[in-house]
Amino acid sequence: MNTTPAAQGSFLLNVARQAMTNNGLQPDFGDAALKQMASITAAARDPSPDIRDLRQLLWCSIDNDNSRDLDQLSVADPSSPGATRILVAIADVDAVVKPGSPIDDHARINTTSVYTPAAIFSMLPEKLSTDLTSLGENQERLALVADMTINAAGVVVQSDLYRAWVVNRAKLAYNAVGAWLAGTGPAPAGVAAVAGMDQQLRTQDKVAQSLRAVRRARGALDLETIETQPVFSGGILSDLLPDEPNRAKQLIEEFMVAANGVTAQFLTAKGFSALRRVLREPKRWDRIVALAAGLGETLPADPSAPALNAFLAKRRQSAPDQYPDLSLSVVKLLGSGEYVLDKPGQAIAGHFGLAVVDYTHSTAPNRRFPDLITQRLLKAALTKHASPYGDAELQDLAAHCTLQEHNAAKVERAVNKSAAASLLASRIGAKFDAIVTGASDKGTWVRISSPTTEGKVVKGFQGLDVGDRVRVVLLHTDVAHGFIDFARDSA
Repeated sequence: MNTTPAAQGSFLLNVARQAMTNNGLQPDFGDAALKQMASITAAARDPSPDIRDLRQLLWCSIDNDNSRDLDQLSVADPSSPGATRILVAIADVDAVVKPGSPIDDHARINTTSVYTPAAIFSMLPEKLSTDLTSLGENQERLALVADMTINAAGVVVQSDLYRAWVVNRAKLAYNAVGAWLAGTGPAPAGVAAVAGMDQQLRTQDKVAQSLRAVRRARGALDLETIETQPVFSGGILSDLLPDEPNRAKQLIEEFMVAANGVTAQFLTAKGFSALRRVLREPKRWDRIVALAAGLGETLPADPSAPALNAFLAKRRQSAPDQYPDLSLSVVKLLGSGEYVLDKPGQAIAGHFGLAVVDYTHSTAPNRRFPDLITQRLLKAALTKHASPYGDAELQDLAAHCTLQEHNAAKVERAVNKSAAASLLASRIGAKFDAIVTGASDKGTWVRISSPTTEGKVVKGFQGLDVGDRVRVVLLHTDVAHGFIDFARDSA
């Protein structure tokens, strides 16, 4: 294909738009949503005296380098003896996007933002998600706050939820903050520019690591899957590189898990039906057991998160270079998370991978519709109003959001594979070390690196299963369809 920036970008964008349509997602906002968007000229204001003023706190955001749809801020207050208050502020998207409005209707159809190398298909118009409902730096914004007191042992001993005014004092990025926390990089400019922010972040990091230790002791899976980020050179896609984990990402992960947990508990205590995020016990546990056995380890016959995590921790230490591949195999075998209706008094599955029972999605309302639903439920509970959603509607929304999440993942995979196919088009006949990531009646797939991508084994796939390592030869690429075909190397 023509590799000028304009030609490549246009081609991949067309692939992405077609993939959106093929998978039941809308790539564009309709006329009614655009008309509504044009009428919104400022961030939400609310004179209610019940909204707390927390603008003076040293709030910060930590996200990807290029992220502008900022959903959450965090701040630590270590003043309590033997404990630390961690406050997580979530953008009050509902203050602008009302149920049943044209913008809400679009968000309800897609249910999620879709991120591809060609374009970001935002759930909400960018005028909102990256500006008027984003917790942008030095902007006064309305938020819902999860206020958690966490003791020295890493246990949430008290929590509350309420509305507040907040201001983001520093827009920070994962990689720079992660390197600084690990002692391998300088303090980011945003940290150095705000008095007290350095100590603020070190306090947050300490609390996050204590939360992490507690969850891991309960069996939370410390997986290290490889997600890719597109790399452009002169406007042309040049590579798909793995996005590495770091302490800043762990910090945000732990605070989001904790905030989602106390949110689920809060709604249950108020007698509200809600959406829960669950990951059931893996159906292919037997294959996970076989993978462990192949590495000289023994797992119990029945699913056990603590036993699996102990095995993973041991493998991370003994074979760190192979750990991402093992993690990917386990992720594939664990299956996918889903949204379910949680009714008061009804027993419900927890999240096997996170080792938590009470869990919802509430911390990304600019990007995920379930979080916006949860936000509306919270606001109704806080004001002692009836739920804006009935049980039947929540049940339907849970199924729809799960389906659209899977469809969005298909789009992202398809565009990533088209991008990778364009990078590999000149390398037919090249050989790669690979790991099997999928094996079923539909076919056998492997992942390679340089670029990091998956392809289908169309010859010599017999006997391969998830987690197997294999040498493959590139046979064919089809950029338009995202096909990357391999043969098992017989040499």
